[in-house]
Formats: sequence, structure tokens, C-alpha cells
Amino acid sequence: MISMSYDLVKLPIRTLLRPISDAGSALTRLDERIARSPVGEGWIERSHFTDACASLWIDGELVHLEDLVLHDATKDIRTPTHELTIARDVLKTRRRIAAQPPGWALSPDGLRSLRGQAWPAASHSADGGVTIDTGLQVVDAAGAGEGEDGDDSANPLDAEFAAIDAVLARADAAIEQAKRPGRAGASEKDPLVYDLDWDEDDRLEEWCGVLRQTHDLPAVLQAVVALDAWNQLSVLQHAPWLGRLLVVSILRQAGITSGTHLAAINLGLKTVPVDRRRHRDRETRLLANFSGIIAAAELGLKEHDRLLLARKLMERRLVGKRTSSKLPELIELVISRPLVSAGMIAKELAVTPRAALRIVEELGLREMTGRGRFRAWGVL
Repeated sequence: MISMSYDLVKLPIRTLLRPISDAGSALTRLDERIARSPVGEGWIERSHFTDACASLWIDGELVHLEDLVLHDATKDIRTPTHELTIARDVLKTRRRIAAQPPGWALSPDGLRSLRGQAWPAASHSADGGVTIDTGLQVVDAAGAGEGEDGDDSANPLDAEFAAIDAVLARADAAIEQAKRPGRAGASEKDPLVYDLDWDEDDRLEEWCGVLRQTHDLPAVLQAVVALDAWNQLSVLQHAPWLGRLLVVSILRQAGITSGTHLAAINLGLKTVPVDRRRHRDRETRLLANFSGIIAAAELGLKEHDRLLLARKLMERRLVGKRTSSKLPELIELVISRPLVSAGMIAKELAVTPRAALRIVEELGLREMTGRGRFRAWGVL
């Protein structure tokens, strides 16, 4: 087994002084704008979606923003892909970190919990069945699939589908158990899928040691070094995206970003050429990471200003409307999602699909898909 380490000697501090200042100022400016903005909550929710898609892009996978939004709302129009499932894991993890206290993600309990959340959660039911959270429906190995609109008078094929779902649930549960760190069966990983010499615990401990050694450095520099160390150590075999979420937790814990705001650095890193982000020279990589953070803050400000303008334009359509109108609720929903479908509107606003289409026309939303069926709308 090859011992891996990250050398912190001779950090190019003088070269990094200006990027440290620029990145810190850009993030602080964005955080102040979001904290006092009427569209702040909607911007934060949108950033979770866009950053999750950008995270998959950085890892070499393509996930469409529309598919992720619909999958999160359990309104899929096609079978979810493996990449889409991972993107939803990133999305859920971002939300979970944002909902916890600032220091939770980097605590021992937080790291242990987040490592286990890299795959779909499985739990054993009281009757011995296995329940898998797939994001689309709850499948119980001891019973039938329970979808969004359950019906007791199911057709004869339901029993066959339930049996298939039960087999799939047991298989997924067994796979998930094998993946979990420190669980029984972890030593029996499939060598075709896992590198058996890849000791994630040792690599994670080495990365945590880097955090301890950089504790006295400026928070932005600590985050950038931690990101570079995570990439160089390749801590987790199948969840490289988790390291980038831990890095933004460093910024949040230090007060660079506050509240529920997590910096969307994946969106900024996406704009940096891959040959710079993975360059053999550490100084080049560090400068590339700083460029990504600054780009993320600038893109965030532009998106905020766009949402603020769109909200003002939509609010003009409220003049003369009844107080019982659903338009104000639709405006908040549209601001908080990159796009919405008729099914999402009907569910969130408690209206019929026909009424959802009518109020979409009243608000003048832009159709984003160009389709005749399974359409979705967003702000201009």
C-alpha cells in the first residue's frame, strides 16, 4: 500500500496574496447582497440546483438542470440515470449541510454521516423488509410500490411489479451496505468496482491533517489548499464531489458566507479550463481554484440581479388582482426554482393542472423546453 501525503512546505504565499484578497472580497460582497435581498431565499435554493449540476460537470458527467429539478420534485419524465441520481445526492447533501450549524460538516460526526450519505439510504422495516429511498417512490421489499398517487384497486400487473421492486430493493440494500465505511462487508468489496488498496480512512485522516496545519491561515486560503489537497489525495473513490462541499463549509464556518448560504464554487470552477485545475504545478492549481471562487461570486451577483429584476416585472402583473390570487405564490415558486412544470405548480399551490396552466399564462412565464408535452417554464 502506497502512503500518500500532501506537502504544505513552500506555499507560494506572496503570489497568492492578491487572489486571497479578491476572493474574500467577492464572497463577502455576494453574501451581504443575498442576506438583505427579497429574493435571497429563492437565490439560495436555485444555487443548490445549479451547483449540483456543475459538480457533475467537473467530474466529467452531464446532468441537465431541467432533469434534476423534475427529479427532485418526483416529476420525472424519463427513467433517472445514474448521473442524475448522483446529482440529487449532491443536491440533498448541500441542503443538509446548509440546514446544520456551520461547524457540523467538518466535525467527526458530520464527516461520518456525510460519507455514509454518498449513496441512497436504506433502512429495515418492522416486518423485515428493506425500504430504499430512491427519490421517486418508496419501495418496500415486503409489499408493493407506493407511488405518488396510491390506489387500492390496482390492476393485476401491480403484484408482478411489486415482486420485481422487492428484488431490486434487496439488491440495492445489499450494495449500499457493502459501500458504507466501517460496515460489515466493507472488506468484501468487488475488486472490479473498488481498488482494494484504496484506504479511504487513511486518506481522509491525511486530509484532516492538512486542515489542522492550515488552521491559522486566512479562511479563503485554507479552503483553496483544502480543495487542492482533496483532489491530490483522491480521498473518496466514488464521491469526489463531497470534498468540494466540505471546502465551502470551511468558508461558512469562518463567517465568509453566513446563514444558509453555501458558496457555489462548482459553478465557478466550471469556467476554469481543466488543464489549469489539474496542472502538475501546485501554484497554477491554487491560482485556478482562486479564479473559480471569484468567478462563482461574480456569477452569483449576476444571477441575483437578474432574479431581482424578474421579480419586479412579474409583480407588476399583480396590480388589480384579487387577494385570493395564486399569482404571488407562483412568483415565489418560480424565483426559487430554475424552472417549474405544471405538475410542480399544481402540487405546490394546491390547484388543478388546468388552473396551473392558466396562471402560468397570466404571469407570462417563458416556456423553456420547446416541447408540446411535459413542458416547463422559467423566468426571462
